[in-house]
Amino acid sequence: MEKLETRIRNHDREIEKMCNFHYQGFVDSITELLKVRGEAQKLKNQVTDTNRKLQHEGKELVIAMEELKQCRLQQRNISATVDKLMLCLPVLEMYSKLRDQMKTKRHYPALKTLEHLEHTYLPQVSHYRFCKVMVDNIPKLREEIKDVSMSDLKDFLESIRKHSDKIGETAMKQAQQQRNLDNIVLQHPRIGSKRKLKKDAYIIFDTELESTSPKSEQDSGILDVEDDDDDEEVPGAQDLVDFSPVYRCLHIYSVLGARETFENYYRKQRRKQARLVLQPPSNMHETLDGYRKYFNQIVGFFVVEDHILHTTQGLVNRAYIDELWEMALSKTIAALRTHSSYCSDPNLVLDLKNLIVLFADTLQVYGFPVNQLFDMLLEIRDQYSETLLKKWAGIFRNILDSDNYSPIPVTSEDMYKKVVGQFPFQDIELEKQPFPKKFPFSEFVPKVYNQIKEFIYACLKFSEDLHLSSTEVDDMIRKSTNLLLTRTLSNSLQNVIKRKNIGLTELVQIIINTTHLEKSCKYLEEFITNITNVLPETVHTTKLYGTTTFKDARHAAEEEIYTNLNQKIDQFLQLADYDWMTGDLGSRASDYLVDLIAFLRSTFAVFTHLPGKVAQTACMSACKHLATSLMQLLLEAEVRQLTLGALQQFNLDVRECEQFARSGPVPGFQEDTLQLAFIDLRQLLDLFIQWDWSTYLADYGQPNCKYLRVNPVTALTLLEKISREMKDTSRKNNMFAQFRKNERDKQKLIDTVAKQLRGLISSHHS
Repeated sequence: MEKLETRIRNHDREIEKMCNFHYQGFVDSITELLKVRGEAQKLKNQVTDTNRKLQHEGKELVIAMEELKQCRLQQRNISATVDKLMLCLPVLEMYSKLRDQMKTKRHYPALKTLEHLEHTYLPQVSHYRFCKVMVDNIPKLREEIKDVSMSDLKDFLESIRKHSDKIGETAMKQAQQQRNLDNIVLQHPRIGSKRKLKKDAYIIFDTELESTSPKSEQDSGILDVEDDDDDEEVPGAQDLVDFSPVYRCLHIYSVLGARETFENYYRKQRRKQARLVLQPPSNMHETLDGYRKYFNQIVGFFVVEDHILHTTQGLVNRAYIDELWEMALSKTIAALRTHSSYCSDPNLVLDLKNLIVLFADTLQVYGFPVNQLFDMLLEIRDQYSETLLKKWAGIFRNILDSDNYSPIPVTSEDMYKKVVGQFPFQDIELEKQPFPKKFPFSEFVPKVYNQIKEFIYACLKFSEDLHLSSTEVDDMIRKSTNLLLTRTLSNSLQNVIKRKNIGLTELVQIIINTTHLEKSCKYLEEFITNITNVLPETVHTTKLYGTTTFKDARHAAEEEIYTNLNQKIDQFLQLADYDWMTGDLGSRASDYLVDLIAFLRSTFAVFTHLPGKVAQTACMSACKHLATSLMQLLLEAEVRQLTLGALQQFNLDVRECEQFARSGPVPGFQEDTLQLAFIDLRQLLDLFIQWDWSTYLADYGQPNCKYLRVNPVTALTLLEKISREMKDTSRKNNMFAQFRKNERDKQKLIDTVAKQLRGLISSHHS
């Protein structure tokens, strides 16, 4: 402590020394400070005056500065407002654009605008109230776009449903041009290639997507296209349709995340439309236009679906298209089977076949399998053949009914060549004869021959465009022609032959005609070979049955001649009026028999053009029938009695028949051959007229006996009739007396002969 105090005292002394040393300077400083204070007071006064003056003078400046401050503040506010408005203006512009797009029905761009508005612009100004209103309206706008686009799609679907036939008609026109009109293909490359046709349609679609012009956004399903003239280019089927509603709706639903809903709705609606399209009208079979409209609608439907398949990604797929096509194919084939069965006009069936081929070719262009349609056409081919057969049955009937059944007369070389040009006929002897002359056949021969050729042409028409080989076409034509010959023509000939009022002259001419038609069958074979280029020697080639047909018709005509002759003979025999009880001996044959023989002579004179065998058979048949009928007349049960005088008259009639047989009415018989038809009658009559019972009974059973053809039963029947007559006469002449001796002896002889005849009959049966 002492040291500290000592140190403090030392420092105090040093401080005092220092103060003493600087005191004068301090006094001087104070003096100067006092001077400065005075000067400072003056300066203060001056500053105060200056300040007062400055305040007075700067008051206006302060006011101006305050105004400037306010202006600067407003400027900053305006600048901030402009900046904010610059942020809001794009939002408002986009919203205005959105409303305009919706008003003009540009829904897909509107949806894109809405997406930009929601994700790009609105987040920048989300704190504004109007933006919140916009944000709240966005779902409503999306639903509105969705509903409007769906409405457009419904309008589109309804429109293409109504206009499917127009679309299909255009597509089928293109297919027709593609198949048949090569010159149009060269002039219009657009339809020169099936693939190019479809490619052009897809280019049209791409252009529609890229374009945002109001025209490309129109919602009309079908574009207005005027009907082109035949020499102008047919518009593409897709050119008729504006598919933009489908594309827009698809993209809109895709953007909205509802693509699957849209696909299901579209497919469901199109399936319903497919069922409506595939439902044929009830009167479709009445006209070709009914079938054409039906096919046009189906083609139009699948043209649209094929275009949708290739221009959208997944809206429809190949499996869906194949399913629809399988359904369409089955329903179409069933409808065609049903309605075509009602058709009886072969021309309509042929037109229907051509329409089906065009229908199949059109759909084949778009990749649809059509083999079943061609298989079904083979079924319709059989029906076509049936309708042709019915038509030709009427044609043949008219030809046969209108024919005069007389040889064709020709008076000039031109007429002769005309007939030969219609029917293959060669006869050197006829060519050498001078005019006028006659062909051996009547007019129905060349007419029938030409109609057979027309039938073959008609069959050939149906086979065109069916993708059949030459062998198949040849087989089809030959089978149909065989049906025509063996069924239709054969029935027509049989009907004429069996006609009640048919005459012998007509039957003779039919035999001659069928003979020439039979010879012409080889020319029909050559005709078919020429048009099908299939040689008849080819394996499995069907042969024509014309020869058999005409042979059968000729045989039927021959049988009808025999029957007709027999009927005529029966008619003459009905005029026979024998007096079986007469005792007078006649001197000539009965009138009815003379007339009958005259008729037979004139009839057999007509048979000169017939084959010899036919004429001989007819003559022999007539003589046999006449002999049999005369025998039946003699042995008729109603004739219970007859006299030897009546038997003599009957013998004269038989001699007249034998004289006719000996005269040779038909050449070719050997000597006395025709007389053998009356041998039974001759031997029977000789036996009774000569009363040669001893010879008959003695020689009976021997191969060379005189009365070999006399049957004991026949002889007994006739003998009993004579016996009854003799007994009846005796009773009348000797009613109260005994029989005269010679009559009794003759009666005993008759009884004895009758007894012996009965013995022969019983021994023969035993």
